[in-house]
Amino acid sequence: MNIQEAKEEILRTVRAYREKDETGALLIPAEQQRPILLIGPPGIGKTAIMKQAAEACGIGLVSYTITHHTRQSAIGLPMISHHSFDGQDTAVTEYTMSEIVASVYEKIEKTGIREGILFLDEINCVSETLAPTMLQFLQYKTFGTHRVPEGWVVVTAGNQPQYNRSARKFDVVTLDRVKKMEIEADYGVWKEYALRAGIHGSILSYLETKPQNFYRFRTDLEDRYFVTARGWEDLSRMIHAYEAMGEPVTEMLAVQYLQDPEIARDYSVYYDLYRKYSGIYRVGEILEGKYMPEREAVQDLPFDEKLSLIRLLSDGLHREFMRCSEIRAVQERIFRRLNVFKAEWDVREQRTEEDLPATAKEFRPAEVLEAVRLLQGTGEDMQRELQVCLEAGMLTREAERDMRRTLSAWDELTAGLLETEKDGQKPVWERIRNWFSEREDARMEQNRKADNALTNCFTFLAQSYGSGQEMVLFLTALHEDWYAMQFLGECGNTSYDKYSGLLLLHDRRESLRQEVLGLQI
Repeated sequence: MNIQEAKEEILRTVRAYREKDETGALLIPAEQQRPILLIGPPGIGKTAIMKQAAEACGIGLVSYTITHHTRQSAIGLPMISHHSFDGQDTAVTEYTMSEIVASVYEKIEKTGIREGILFLDEINCVSETLAPTMLQFLQYKTFGTHRVPEGWVVVTAGNQPQYNRSARKFDVVTLDRVKKMEIEADYGVWKEYALRAGIHGSILSYLETKPQNFYRFRTDLEDRYFVTARGWEDLSRMIHAYEAMGEPVTEMLAVQYLQDPEIARDYSVYYDLYRKYSGIYRVGEILEGKYMPEREAVQDLPFDEKLSLIRLLSDGLHREFMRCSEIRAVQERIFRRLNVFKAEWDVREQRTEEDLPATAKEFRPAEVLEAVRLLQGTGEDMQRELQVCLEAGMLTREAERDMRRTLSAWDELTAGLLETEKDGQKPVWERIRNWFSEREDARMEQNRKADNALTNCFTFLAQSYGSGQEMVLFLTALHEDWYAMQFLGECGNTSYDKYSGLLLLHDRRESLRQEVLGLQI
């Protein structure tokens, strides 16, 4: 299975393990809840899907790389206690609580979330001394005498021996105690994630033409060479940072992440061309509707260059759509919080000003100070919620960014209320409503900007290529972009409505072609 299928199966398993019957008893007793075992090549996102699963289920996450542990840290240290048996005192060896089990209880105490996922990575690379303990753990979910709390699902992961020299194959006894899932690298699935995660457009464009270089592992007499999904993602983040700083992206940088010199060199050459195409064809100006290349200049380009141009346009649109989504997510969070504030404010309006300290009236209008107090309290609640989610390990990067942006906007609102000169003596709620309306105006302006950019792309492609394969490639890229589909679902676009049928027609033609080929065979 691919990583997306594995994620969906993990979500179903977590829900099944939490399901209870009409008496409140678990449908699958805790002792029969097999740990999940993910086996697959390194760097395909096994760890990343744990956070996504935890966030989707609203539960906690504790992660460990088990190879960092000794038998003592996993099972606990021996200690001598005294017991009386048949009237005779006897020294008995017991064990302190396992660091791993203790960390689960600590997570529960810090967050108040009593259910979660305990994720143990590289489980088939443990030392010989720890291996028997891991077998006990997989069977009974205990380290020593200490059990993982009820409500926590155990997920483990490992690599095949060909990828990790210290990895061992599991024996039948162990495999018969786990829910095993074998995962393979899948570029198509990763691309869906990459588009939402903001992977650099040059990487996506390069892999469209050379998908065989997405995940690669080879050896020779001297060394091993490899490229993984993790390597592409980490390289993408560094490229974004280098471009923001104005630093050059070179082969020397690429080979630090793509540990196959051939692919690193090939991608580096392509990156230079990608940047060159962006300048030559003035992609930014096409999106803004300020420039349309002559048809002859783009019609007879080599196919790979056309593909790069389409990816550049798609990448520019992706940024606009992503910005629309980010603003919308923050506005929705603010709107929900303002509804809570309004309810508290309406209660406050029923009180008299005599309830406020006299000192407060000397420095600021009473209602402004009261509003600021309530807003600051809500801000503190949001900050605590963020910290709990971070402690629980249940936040994706996207969700964390949205929460931090909401906090920043809330601080801006709170600070703005204290600037009495700005709005004179307008009532507090009217000033808050005006602030929110200004943000809504900015959101709608961003939507218009994205809509115009999309229309300009369709105009350029129609003038240059008509309804040919280039338009189909562009529509395909659009359909693969989660942010684009979210935008079109909310706002629509007349040009998209006009041309989207081409993709269905293309798919039907391809289906018929495959049927004909089948008949010929």
